[in-house]
Amino acid sequence: MNNYYIIKTRGIVIMKNLELYNKAFMESFDITETELPGLEYQAIENWDSVGHMGLITALEDAFEIMMETDDIIDFSSYEKGKEILSNNYGVAF
Repeated sequence: MNNYYIIKTRGIVIMKNLELYNKAFMESFDITETELPGLEYQAIENWDSVGHMGLITALEDAFEIMMETDDIIDFSSYEKGKEILSNNYGVAF
């Protein structure tokens, strides 16, 4: 969990938390990294209620956590998500 640095061991690279976070968004919503800053719930077609749950699942898998219902509901933007993961689940960005 919580990979703070890129670690290279025998050619294997473990991504930083921010890269894991961004990857979850980009793969869940089929968007590019440049579209992430300022992104908010329902601002794009793919971030509807179903897409939201897909994103939450991707984040829970990436960081090996189980998010609380209140946090899932409060997860309303790219920036708010980082705040929730950092404050409530110990994920450092």
